[in-house]
Amino acid sequence: MKILFFGRGVIGTQYAWAFEKAGHTVEFYVREGRKEQYGSHVNLRIWDARRSKKDRMVKEKWPIVTHEEIKENHDYDLILMSVNSAQVSSAVKYLAPRLGNATVLFFNNFWQDPRIAAQPIPLSQIVYGFPGAGGGYEGDTLYGGLYKMVQFGTFESEPTKRDLEVRKLFVDAGFKIMVQKDLQSWFWNHYALNAAMEVEVLKSGSFENVVSSPEALVGIGRNMKEIILLLKAKNSKIDVITKLISNLPPKAVGFLMRNVIFSPRSMTYSLMVHNHAKVGYAVQEVLSDARKHGIKVPRLYEVESLITQ
Repeated sequence: MKILFFGRGVIGTQYAWAFEKAGHTVEFYVREGRKEQYGSHVNLRIWDARRSKKDRMVKEKWPIVTHEEIKENHDYDLILMSVNSAQVSSAVKYLAPRLGNATVLFFNNFWQDPRIAAQPIPLSQIVYGFPGAGGGYEGDTLYGGLYKMVQFGTFESEPTKRDLEVRKLFVDAGFKIMVQKDLQSWFWNHYALNAAMEVEVLKSGSFENVVSSPEALVGIGRNMKEIILLLKAKNSKIDVITKLISNLPPKAVGFLMRNVIFSPRSMTYSLMVHNHAKVGYAVQEVLSDARKHGIKVPRLYEVESLITQ
């Protein structure tokens, strides 16, 4: 399969590497001027959970192919879109007239209805999924990690032919598929947790500060207790993780995060330390929706002035 990755972000780059190793052709689309800036290689420092424990650490100078435009007569079978929620609108606007017959895999989170966010790309060419990967760039080196599990779902009664083809692509590359039956609720729950985390990042200045701070980890639990009221107002199914974080006392949530989820020896802790993504957009969207539904979220109000465009 010939695959184009939209942008050279942390998530897309790791999956591109995995798919090339599985025998596929992978290339990147980057904005004008970025090809020279990024260069012809990526220095990878990846923890790959698909491998045996002794072989999981990957250190490689990986050559990549980048383009600063997508031609209308391209021959890509799949275009993988893994961008920040704030970038979806502009990415879709650029891609729609250059789509051809390619399948588009949206591999990112959504707060609004994904079918509306993806317009005017035809729904018949869209597949929805969510990655199990993370990390960040330090200079020209990508410090990241690939989990074995990836999420997929559809708004159709049954997965389409394109859905099945993309899922097979991941399975053949060594990943395990988990199918979400209520995809919109899954997105909402995951997005809510992102927003709860972003509140603490806005307060403390970085993801590293959050996962290293008992107080900030407790704060995530307090934030989720407010946001779950909005999820219920939106008639979202509440998943197990959201219930756990929202129902436990905040100090208990902080203890679990500090000693289990973000234990200093864990992969998730390491990935967060290298995560330098800009935050605030998720908080902004949740705040806007809370006002529409008349839900009070005072802890989110506190950081609204810290959000920069």
